[in-house]
Amino acid sequence: MSSVVIQSSGKRKEAIARAVLKYPAKGEILINNVPLEIFQPEMSKLRIMEVLEIINDEKVDKCNINVKVKGGGIGGQTDAVRFAIARVINEFLGSKKVENLLREYDDALLSGDFRRTEPKKFGGKKARARRQKSFR
Repeated sequence: MSSVVIQSSGKRKEAIARAVLKYPAKGEILINNVPLEIFQPEMSKLRIMEVLEIINDEKVDKCNINVKVKGGGIGGQTDAVRFAIARVINEFLGSKKVENLLREYDDALLSGDFRRTEPKKFGGKKARARRQKSFR
């Protein structure tokens, strides 16, 4: 049996995660070279494990998933990792059943979060902030 290597990425705010899936392997999931079992904070670990529990496929248990994530804060990085893992597993399994499961749970797991910062406009310090007027 030949080995399979699949790459995918996920973005959220300023965070970018790149996931590499290798099959067949031991079934380890590493995030920045830290095993998912000891990943901190606990809430982030649980949010990432949600994706694996939704899919619940025995083929995924024999895959190594290595995720490198940088940029942004804790919440953005967590969501970026979730997107990357969901995309790479969906591409690996390649069935409509898995895609429908992920879309039913959270539509953003496969399409990502489209929101970006609003660009700054002239006449103010930020995107919407303007100098206040006083008529007294």
